[in-house]
Amino acid sequence: MALLIAVLTLVLLVSASTSPAIALSLNHYEKTCPDVESIVAKAVERATMKDKTVPAALLRMHFHDCFIRGCDASVLLYSKGNNKAEKDGPANLSLHGFYVIENAKKEVEAACPGVVSCADILAFAARDAVVLSGGPTWEVPKGRKDGRTSKASETIQLPAPTFNISQLQQSFSQRGLSMDDLVALSGGHTIGFSHCSSFQNRIRNFNATHDIDPTMHPSFAASLRNVCPIKNKAKNAGATMDPSSTAFDNTYFKLILQGKTLFSSDQALLTNPKTKGLVYKFASSKQSFEKAFVNSMIKMSSLNGGQEIRKDCRVVN
Repeated sequence: MALLIAVLTLVLLVSASTSPAIALSLNHYEKTCPDVESIVAKAVERATMKDKTVPAALLRMHFHDCFIRGCDASVLLYSKGNNKAEKDGPANLSLHGFYVIENAKKEVEAACPGVVSCADILAFAARDAVVLSGGPTWEVPKGRKDGRTSKASETIQLPAPTFNISQLQQSFSQRGLSMDDLVALSGGHTIGFSHCSSFQNRIRNFNATHDIDPTMHPSFAASLRNVCPIKNKAKNAGATMDPSSTAFDNTYFKLILQGKTLFSSDQALLTNPKTKGLVYKFASSKQSFEKAFVNSMIKMSSLNGGQEIRKDCRVVN
C-alpha cells in the first residue's frame, strides 16, 4: 500500500505538469457512490461472457482516450453536426465495445445520479478487462472529470503501429510517460486482434531492398501474407496480437524476441538498449511485467483535463 501511495503521489505531480491538475484519490466515491466499482465490474463481466473480445476492446479504448486530451472520456462522445468526434477518426474506426461503458453508466446513474464521471467508469472497466483476462488488479485513482471537446482530427496524435523507437519515445514523453512506461504499456498488446492494415507495411514492399521486414520471422511473415492477401476482400481480415489473445500474460515480450509480433512499433522496442533490456526482463518474468504494467497504468490513467460529469457518455451536458 505504501508503494501504491508513493506511485500515486508521483502520478499526481506528473499529471499536474501535463494537464490541468485534478486531484485524484482512492476514496473519492466512498460516501457518494460506494458500489460504483462492483456495478462496473459486473457490467464488464456480463459483456465478456457474451463476447470474449470485450476486454481487449476496453483496454484499447482507455489508451486511445488517455492519449488525446488525457483520460476524459472524449473518445466516448458521438459526432454531432459539423463536428467529427474522436471515435470517427481513422485510428479509432476499429474501436468497439462502447455499449459496455454506456450500459455501465446507466446502471451507475440509477444508483448514484450525477456523481461518477464516464472517464472514471472507463478507467475502472480497463482495469476490470485486465483482471478478467487473468492479469493483475490495482486500485484505480478516482475523481476524473469528463471533457467537452472531441475532434477526429486530433487522433493523428495517437502512436501508430508503424512508429520507430524515437517516434514512440516522443509520443509517450509528451504525456509525461517514460521509456519504462512505453515498454510496460506496450504489453497491453498481449490481448486483442489487429486488422491487416496495421501491419501490411511489414509483409509487402517493406523497403527498396526487402519485400518483407527482415526482423520478422520468415514463417510468421508467410502466415500473415496468407491471412492478408494482396487483393484483400475480407473487411475483418487480420491476426490475433499473440496466440493467447484473451489471456493477459507476458507472451508478447517472448514473441518480440522471436520476431513474431505484428507491429513495427513492437519490434522497435529492440532497437534501443533501455527498451531492449526491459523486453528481456518482462519476457523472463511475468511478475516483473505485471508490476510495471500496474504502475504505468496508474500513471497514464491519472492524466486528466476534463470539466464536467456527463449524464450520458455519448453527449456533453
